[in-house]
Amino acid sequence: MKIIKLKRIYEKPSDDDGYRILVDRLWPRGVSKAEAKLDEWDKEIAPSTELRKWFDHKEERFAEFSKRYREELKDKGKELDQLREIAKKQTLTLLYAAKNPEMNQAVVLKEELGH
Repeated sequence: MKIIKLKRIYEKPSDDDGYRILVDRLWPRGVSKAEAKLDEWDKEIAPSTELRKWFDHKEERFAEFSKRYREELKDKGKELDQLREIAKKQTLTLLYAAKNPEMNQAVVLKEELGH
């Protein structure tokens, strides 16, 4: 597998990002689609609306959020396989809007992808 990177959608795109995919259910505020330079926006791989609202980016809930999100990902085999296929061929950059770079869905997703 090639590299899987994590990056905030608010950071400038770079040539070494490879395939850029937004893994948020909601479009991030203040970012135009042109600025984002996405290859894909996969709302289906993102946490459910209910889970996202419950988590509310509260650090004390991250462990439980991770557990619940992994449960949701068990039903997303097709989407996970597609991401693994992309990652075999080129760098895959998982984009997220959360402020905390260590406690967000992209971190959990990267681990689930085997990185």
